[in-house]
Amino acid sequence: MSPTPRGAGTVHEVTVLEPAERIDRALANLLPLSRSRVRQLLQAGRITVDGQPVQKPSEPLRPGARVRVEIPPKPSASYAPEAIPVPILHEDDDCLVVDKPAGLVVHPAPGHPTGTLVNALLALRPEVAGVGSERKAGIVHRLDRDTSGCLLVAKHDRAHEILSRQFAQRTVEKRYWAWTWGHMDGESGEIDLPLGRSRSDRQRMSSRTRHGRPAVTRWRVLEQYPVGEWLEVAPETGRTHQIRVHLAEAGHPVIGDARYGGGPTRARGFHGPQRPLAERVAAAAARQALHARSLVFERPSDGRRMRVEAPLPADLARLQEALRATR
Repeated sequence: MSPTPRGAGTVHEVTVLEPAERIDRALANLLPLSRSRVRQLLQAGRITVDGQPVQKPSEPLRPGARVRVEIPPKPSASYAPEAIPVPILHEDDDCLVVDKPAGLVVHPAPGHPTGTLVNALLALRPEVAGVGSERKAGIVHRLDRDTSGCLLVAKHDRAHEILSRQFAQRTVEKRYWAWTWGHMDGESGEIDLPLGRSRSDRQRMSSRTRHGRPAVTRWRVLEQYPVGEWLEVAPETGRTHQIRVHLAEAGHPVIGDARYGGGPTRARGFHGPQRPLAERVAAAAARQALHARSLVFERPSDGRRMRVEAPLPADLARLQEALRATR
């Protein structure tokens, strides 16, 4: 296989060595392309076998066949690269895991056209432009604006397809740390509540909805304090605001999460000697106390199981000390 630049595009020339296999599957295994991208190139007439154009994805390739793949240049991105500091926790030829800071929006959207993680990635790794889609820039999943921690980014389309499939099939292990008000019922458990858009506020999610989708969150207590707890949380599904809503509807919202009842007013719900302790904790919460601690996934190139962890950010370390000081 020999990639050759052609202007801003690339030409790959491949000699098939394996037994007969359909062309879309063979090229997806040989090149950093998804099968859907191979089919697009076939339809555009950009793939030839022994000098003859091929358009059927099911066309078998015989051993010894010479395949030429012309990949056109990517269109210029409408999102501008921006030098926003984002730490890289892991990187290989297929993907990288970044430590998303709290306060950073993931995708450009109305109200946030710039200053997003997409803008940061285009400056940090320009090759992710257009991977998955222009808006995704290789991003495989998402975190809320005020949630920090591990976020997975694919570096080419085939990796994006494989990693997205892992999320869809729920083989990616996600672990979050959350600091919550009050005490859960027991040392560990599971919350199984379907979630959908709230009928009264379209910016909120709720289990009280007509069209809820299945959502399961497992949790266990790591530390307990007089007014709250530190939890490890493992969402089995990936619904919008899932952890925040499930914990809030269990009666123990994430500290600092004003949208779902965990803001400063929650501290005033404590009585007696606990109330001043809760108010000190609320004053130490700079944002919702939720951190994507780790990801475990299979590396697209070889299936190797990878575990990546994001360190505890300074603002949550200060909150944790404030909670420990209430003992």
